[in-house]
Amino acid sequence: MEQRGAAGGGSGGAGGGGRAAPRSAALRRCRQRAGPRVLLPALCLALALLPPARALPTSPQHGLAERLSRSRELLEAANASLHRLKELGTLGFECTLEEVDLEDITKNQINTIKACTSEDHGSKCLQGIYEDLNAYKAELKNFNDQKVLAAIDELMKALKTSSRSVSQPPAGTGLTSFKERMRLCSILHAFQIRTVTINRMMNYLTSPESLL
Repeated sequence: MEQRGAAGGGSGGAGGGGRAAPRSAALRRCRQRAGPRVLLPALCLALALLPPARALPTSPQHGLAERLSRSRELLEAANASLHRLKELGTLGFECTLEEVDLEDITKNQINTIKACTSEDHGSKCLQGIYEDLNAYKAELKNFNDQKVLAAIDELMKALKTSSRSVSQPPAGTGLTSFKERMRLCSILHAFQIRTVTINRMMNYLTSPESLL
């Protein structure tokens, strides 16, 4: 479990003209081989008119900027939720980290910690984050903090693929017993710490180091 209390340049001198070098070399070879034939000069001309090659976009980075932004919003919402909870005394007691035993509700599933620290994490990391959010969304439905739930939804939407949809948990029934409120306090603190981990992973995935 996470620790408690966690809150391009190109080669020199290449320039834009560097991309044309392979095409120019191929064109020279084509001219040398042309000789008296008719078709080869035509092919040389076609080669000369080809547009310069462009690097393909890096697919793993696609969409990560939005996911990073959503993860920051989620972290802010989780921090604000705990702050409001302590100020208003909603649970009827002081919900501090020292008063509860943290419960990891994601330990039996693919989660951020397992997926993002594996040697071959790739898209598994994003899947682990998605599964965490889905689990916490179901647990926090009774708390009815709309800002937190909305922030979870937005990050899940940014993470989902065309074959995956954001599931909607049933409406909450409210908190009644002291035991339920104590458990919610524990889950809120565990969730806040997990959002820190998620945010750090999103920062890493959008950094140049992740491409090494």
